[in-house]
Amino acid sequence: MEQLLSMSEVAEVIGISKATLRTWRTHGRGPVGFKVGGRRVMYRRTAVEAWLAEQEAATASNSSRPTH
Repeated sequence: MEQLLSMSEVAEVIGISKATLRTWRTHGRGPVGFKVGGRRVMYRRTAVEAWLAEQEAATASNSSRPTH
């Protein structure tokens, strides 16, 4: 079974507060999470890693664009 991470664990990995992660989730940003038991939000480790890779790729492509 794939490893699941709590909001606290994801916030720590990303280096943000749980409140920021909660806000991102509310606004459809950040890694994809899901509720377990109707309340607790969990994240698949692979989803967090994929989201981080997307962020890295977006940042790298933006920094390689010429500035005017």
